Amino acid sequence: MPAGRGAVKRLLGIVLLAVTALAAPAHAEVRDAKPDGFTVENSVWVPATPQVAYAALVNDVGRWWPADHTWWGDASKLSISDKAGGCFCELNGAQQAWHMTVTFTDPGKLLRMTGGLGPLQGMGLHGALEWRFVDEKGGTRITLWYRVGGYTPDDLGKFAPVVDKVQGVQLGGLAAFLRNGADGAPAG
Repeated sequence: MPAGRGAVKRLLGIVLLAVTALAAPAHAEVRDAKPDGFTVENSVWVPATPQVAYAALVNDVGRWWPADHTWWGDASKLSISDKAGGCFCELNGAQQAWHMTVTFTDPGKLLRMTGGLGPLQGMGLHGALEWRFVDEKGGTRITLWYRVGGYTPDDLGKFAPVVDKVQGVQLGGLAAFLRNGADGAPAG
């Protein structure tokens, strides 16, 4: 096995172990998993309006994104430019990562980005990731949906449960941030 594939598999194994100990959002599901791709979906309700939730996603990503799911261990280096062609980037001086490209934005309703997150990027895989915001019961239902495909000699379907868990941790970070309020005080 080439060293790169082995490293990716070890990394995914470590990520799986790390996230299994964390609480999952209210709803998590591997929607489909096949050798050439998969779809995962996680959703959670938060006590904030869709506009507030969307603004926290975009403007405060460095405050809620899990630092252990960044390249350089510091979530404050993350930013999202919510315009067509915008960058979900991580800048650490000369070390830089373009995680995804913003392809659609409807503030308070939907943010779509394309690309491969984490190890998927290095594997040459591509996906469409959507953050969906729906007004529900005096708050917002946030759904994080990710469909990934592309060529790899590996069975992509086997990655679906790991990516699903990681997406749950990421969505959980945003939900906790919104539940605690942007200033650290409980939302209300």
